[in-house]
Amino acid sequence: MPAENILIIRHGALGDLVQSTGPFRAIREHHPKAQITLLTTPPFAMFMGNCPWVDQVWQDHRPQWFQFADWRRLRRRLADGGFARVYDLQTSSRSSFYLWAFPRRHRPEWSGIARGASHPHANPGRDLMHTLDRQAEQLAMAGIAVVPGADLSWVAADVDRFELQRPHALVVPGGSAHRRGKRWPADYYLDICQRLLAAAIQPVLIGGPDEVILNRVLAEQCPGVRDLAEQTGIEDLAVLARGAKLAIGNDTGPMHVAAASGCPSLVLFSDQSDPDLCAPRGANVMTLRAPDLAALPVDRVWRELENL
Repeated sequence: MPAENILIIRHGALGDLVQSTGPFRAIREHHPKAQITLLTTPPFAMFMGNCPWVDQVWQDHRPQWFQFADWRRLRRRLADGGFARVYDLQTSSRSSFYLWAFPRRHRPEWSGIARGASHPHANPGRDLMHTLDRQAEQLAMAGIAVVPGADLSWVAADVDRFELQRPHALVVPGGSAHRRGKRWPADYYLDICQRLLAAAIQPVLIGGPDEVILNRVLAEQCPGVRDLAEQTGIEDLAVLARGAKLAIGNDTGPMHVAAASGCPSLVLFSDQSDPDLCAPRGANVMTLRAPDLAALPVDRVWRELENL
């Protein structure tokens, strides 16, 4: 008998993807003999290709409405996949529309919020739930009772090339370039780096293209800091976090990676995001929130770091 084909849809940013690794594992354990395909966006396809709970990864370039040829290709690929069930963990208007890309007579069972879903997440208050609780409830309504938390234990990388000191701490001073209010002030991070060095802990600055200048300035002002902006992939971040004494940063993807890797983590939130809905979770994860992060004093943050 051929293996059952299962499709999981999960786009989103890095933090969203990381928070879905627990559901990925739950789906695999519920369908142990299935051929499981993950449909995600190109930035995460290579990373998720190593995930033990999916068998293959498809890239979704999310065509615009006027890109008719791309829509036809996507529809044909979905229709030819032979999927018995789809777990739509993205639950957006776009991903819900994909249900109607399947031929009427061959539409799969569907877990999500799409009109016509066979296993709908029928909770009108779902948008007020934390991401992890919402996905767990969605899967429970589809027959999957146990959903673990985010899990990056499967990630491997050789980080010896960075030649970091021990102990070290990950410092994530950046975040969304379009939401500057989610960033704790740079001079506050400079103070934290200086305190870490005084405690004989090497600060390691993490960031992408948007943080190159910020991290360089911090490193220049604080000799002893190691700047790894644009030098780390997702795999590197996970392994670096496993070996770190702690991680501190804003509400951004790398902090989700650190938390899911088991690193004691402190995540700072402004009023531009709600930790009750999206904060990383874990035994060693703490959050601090202030409407304006500039009003969150360094002394208070340092006290929390000392308690991690």
